[in-house]
Amino acid sequence: MPKQKSHSGAKKRFKVTGTGKVMKQQAGMRHNLELKSSRRTRRLNQDQVVPEVDAKVIRRMIGK
Repeated sequence: MPKQKSHSGAKKRFKVTGTGKVMKQQAGMRHNLELKSSRRTRRLNQDQVVPEVDAKVIRRMIGK
């Protein structure tokens, strides 16, 4: 059988840690940054753990 191809969009958006958690970039850092406080932009710039319900599907798309 041929190999399964991983989802190229998911490869760019998610990464799996050593312990198996799926991380994603938090939304809200693309525009209107002048009106957001520095505290808020620092918080939004951190990676976020994806809920385990969604992580199962994402791991399958990435191929891990």
